[in-house]
Amino acid sequence: MAEISFRSLLLLSAIFRVVLILFGEWQDAHMEVRYTDIDYFVFSDAAALMASGKSPYERSTYRYSPLIAFLLMPNSLLHQSWGKFMFSASDLLVGLLIHRILKLRGVPEKICTYSAMVWLFNPFTFTIGTRGNCEPIVCSMILWILRCLMNDHILQAAFWYGLVVHLRVYPIIYALPIIILLDPHYFQPGKKPALVDWSSRTSKSSCDSSNMKATGSRYIWNFFRNMITWRRVMFGIVSGSNFLILTGLSFYLYGWDFLHEALLYHLTRTDPRHNFSIYFYHIYLHYEHEFSVLEKLISFLPQFTVQLIVVSRFALDLPFCLLLQTVAFVAFNKVITAQYFVWFFCLLPLILPWSNMKIKWRGLACISVWIGAQTHWLMWGYLLEFRGKNIFLQLWMASLVFLAANTFVMINVIRSHVYTPLFKPLQACSSKSVKDD
Repeated sequence: MAEISFRSLLLLSAIFRVVLILFGEWQDAHMEVRYTDIDYFVFSDAAALMASGKSPYERSTYRYSPLIAFLLMPNSLLHQSWGKFMFSASDLLVGLLIHRILKLRGVPEKICTYSAMVWLFNPFTFTIGTRGNCEPIVCSMILWILRCLMNDHILQAAFWYGLVVHLRVYPIIYALPIIILLDPHYFQPGKKPALVDWSSRTSKSSCDSSNMKATGSRYIWNFFRNMITWRRVMFGIVSGSNFLILTGLSFYLYGWDFLHEALLYHLTRTDPRHNFSIYFYHIYLHYEHEFSVLEKLISFLPQFTVQLIVVSRFALDLPFCLLLQTVAFVAFNKVITAQYFVWFFCLLPLILPWSNMKIKWRGLACISVWIGAQTHWLMWGYLLEFRGKNIFLQLWMASLVFLAANTFVMINVIRSHVYTPLFKPLQACSSKSVKDD
């Protein structure tokens, strides 16, 4: 019955997304404000160029892998909404993978379903795919890689990891925790690694939280002492080769236009348009000044520092580590748009069963602070964009408030989380009772 309940939930989510897509088509045709994301028109134009044998990069502002345009070629051959249905199907796949990953970790069916609902019925997520944004494809691939790692399908995980980094550069931040996780203390030749069961998070017979954290620190140290293992080498070779093959083929077909627009642009991007980032105001004031490569890259230093701290502390609790990495990466990025929030929304349901945060107080406070800071920013953004008010300074201060809100939420999520490594070490915890024999 529980399984049927989740299937019914998934079916309801699918129907809801189809209705939104159809409504969006009507709104685009009859209302001044379009429902469809501007990026979808960029994707469609690039796909049409590719279908006619031209370069997708002839479409200005197309700054993605040519694979995205290739996947959307049916837009000009079958129907203009093909891409929306494909992105929404990926959106549903994310919900299914959330459910499957939590089941693998021993989470009860009811909690699995509730956790999946956090994604399936989140307004930020169900509008992304139906409006025509490609992020659900990337999110589904990230979760599939995690599932492959949990099932010891290392080569398959490596293949998909190389592909997803080619599609969107940001998942490169997950490389270090994945490599750390592929530790010989968890993986034994011919044996599948043992997952830590959800029920053990409060078990007195298992390692307590402080011991688990100490164990994690020891394995991080062991990583630097024993970096070279078969699984790590194979993961690096397969993922790196797949990335280089796809990138080399794209460069062969589309030359420097591809390399600049799809890769280099995102590394050295300086966007003077207002966005949630605290950097936009400085870039706006100095936009006529030619930034050096060093100046463009120095903004990565806060991101890099926070990433190292998070990975060194939580790498073995991989889903939680990926969530914190993504939130921190987005919060300190040079450009932040609402679609970036989807990157960590797909990971949030994976850690909810391990959180002690009560929705009534601390949870409600986190939600209110985050949404309130975002609404506050949008108010100033509206005055600038639609009313033409000169409020750049106030908007920058709103960006600072939004960064503070993200930091507040991260701190509370960390404090409420029950640290639980993804895999059991081959050696039993020293605190295990002898009477279990």
